[in-house]
Amino acid sequence: MDRRGLRRGQSGGFTLVELLVVIAIIGVLVALLLPAIQAAREAARRTQCQSSLRQLALGCINYESNNGSLPPGGITNGSLGTLSGAGWSIYVLPFVEQQALYDSYDFDEPNEASVDVDKDGKVNSFLRNSNPQVFDCPSDEETELNDNPASGPGSSTTYNRGSYRGNAGLCTVQSGAFWDSSGEQSQTFAHERGPLPGIGRMLVSPFDPSKGEKANAPWSLTSPVELSEITDGTSNTMLLGEKAHTGLLIESRRRRTFWAYTYTSYQRSVTFLQTRSIISDYDRCLQIDGDFGDNPCKRSWGSLHPGGLNIAMCDGSLQFIPESIDVFVLGAISTIAGEETLQLTK
Repeated sequence: MDRRGLRRGQSGGFTLVELLVVIAIIGVLVALLLPAIQAAREAARRTQCQSSLRQLALGCINYESNNGSLPPGGITNGSLGTLSGAGWSIYVLPFVEQQALYDSYDFDEPNEASVDVDKDGKVNSFLRNSNPQVFDCPSDEETELNDNPASGPGSSTTYNRGSYRGNAGLCTVQSGAFWDSSGEQSQTFAHERGPLPGIGRMLVSPFDPSKGEKANAPWSLTSPVELSEITDGTSNTMLLGEKAHTGLLIESRRRRTFWAYTYTSYQRSVTFLQTRSIISDYDRCLQIDGDFGDNPCKRSWGSLHPGGLNIAMCDGSLQFIPESIDVFVLGAISTIAGEETLQLTK
């Protein structure tokens, strides 16, 4: 039999060298395409994140249309350590298609209530452990999980994680005001409040003895912020922003955003004139020195989007804040009546 005929009848195949070349070409193509695919996925996540943030912002604005003011940023029974009540993220629920969850909440009981059930059968643990998707940015991590916050009356109970916080205001060395708290604040710096501060008590300062006033006489901040009080302009004032935490420490995980936990900084943030307060890496923030100790890390802004975070303004518009933003510009858009001339470029 002719061996040459057998060779002619045999099917051709790749040599080892040819196979290695093909594999190398495929590897190069994958390496070229992978960043583009990842960028496309992040763009889709960022778009969805912006959609949720806009929905929440418009919910706050619609609340104002119905009630004459923006929702309370957060209500507690008094100063630090007291039980937490409702806040902007709970009051806005009917305006973001979460009426049933809103109806499950007992406003006469603190958020931490789980054992004592009122006559209507409402238990606030149901709300605080629920996971409405509108509070989650898809670029954030493990937002579907419940966890114990690091401090306050809710530290022994579980809350669902979230991605967005209300703007409580600007804290400067002069004011020392943590506007996310309902503790004592100075009325002198009330113009540095944000649109969603903690509702509590302030101090009258300076006092006038001729009118029978006493030093540190209490002044009650009894009503939330009205849009008419935002004299800096609704398009120039931040309403909501992203806050995601990364880090290896347990403290990092438990200091992240919890959408229904209205105690201090867990669903509201304060702007500090420090660059470390606009990064998502909580561990790295703690390693950077600055005024107010670890508070700019707890009460901070940040996201897992490359290069910055999304914010919503008081007119419902959205902006993307780069991590390189001038902190004085960020401070300017954080106050309702600071009369600053700085503003974001469109």
